[in-house]
Amino acid sequence: MEFRTTVKTGENRGWLHHSDSVVLLGSCFSDNIGAKMHGAFINATVNPMGTLYNPMSITRGVTLLMAGQPVAGQDLFMQGGVWNSYDFHSRHSLPDKQAAIDHMSRCIEMGHDALKRASLLTVTLGTAMVYRLRSTGEVVANCHKVPQHEFTRKMVTTGEAVQALDDLLTRVHAFNPELRVILTVSPIRHIADGLDTNSLSKALLRVAIHEAMAAHSDYCDYFPAYEIMLDDLRDYRFYSSDMVHPSDMAVEYIWQAFQATYLDDRSALAVARCERIHKRLQHRPMSANREMVDRFNADTATVVHNLIKEYPYLADNPELQAFRQ
Repeated sequence: MEFRTTVKTGENRGWLHHSDSVVLLGSCFSDNIGAKMHGAFINATVNPMGTLYNPMSITRGVTLLMAGQPVAGQDLFMQGGVWNSYDFHSRHSLPDKQAAIDHMSRCIEMGHDALKRASLLTVTLGTAMVYRLRSTGEVVANCHKVPQHEFTRKMVTTGEAVQALDDLLTRVHAFNPELRVILTVSPIRHIADGLDTNSLSKALLRVAIHEAMAAHSDYCDYFPAYEIMLDDLRDYRFYSSDMVHPSDMAVEYIWQAFQATYLDDRSALAVARCERIHKRLQHRPMSANREMVDRFNADTATVVHNLIKEYPYLADNPELQAFRQ
């Protein structure tokens, strides 16, 4: 008897080669999968503007990245002793205004270049709830601890979400016609408003993705990260201690499913090898024996040299460069 329901993702698409460039945007689940890609030495650019959660903010973020324009000083505001932008996550906020402008502008430039050369974009939607500035009606990506009375908060309609996603897919395809797009719903639960509201929000996002994809199915796909977490794993042991975020084991399981769905066969072998080497690079020998430490480092340099010899496109990887002979 089967005591679990395995989510089937269908035949392998072969959309991703190990040498490809990837951009990941959206919920912090994008950070999770992006970290897995970095651990496999895949050239992945992850959330250059920081974590984005709702379809409006993600679409605006993609629009800003495609435009590639520097951040304007009037778009920043002081709150909490740092300069913030409503389009950026708070991790990009800085005490010095010009430093914040320069940093955010570099992030825009990096994201613009990454989108231009990428062959794959993944977009993870986290919630259908949005905050709008009362003064302008603008949807913000982050409130930056501005007093709540400055915002109205509501769930977008399905039509609004569909329109935002359709705009995103249309514009990004015109910007980079070779780009394929994977849409997914984050398995991270937004439970501050209750599980009923979280369920409604996730359902709305899933419907919006389904409807928006209809006109873009030749270069767009849906990956069921949310369904894998909810229906395949469906056990609290696969959540971290906050009972909201997937555990490391769950992220690894979903990453394996992602590979099986999109990586071509040759790349799957490269990823497995690179992950082993990445773990070696994270290891620091805790020995007072200098000869033993030098031998470990020399062996590591040899391993890296052989890896780059087999996969020359990894030569520019900054993590590998530090260990080259």
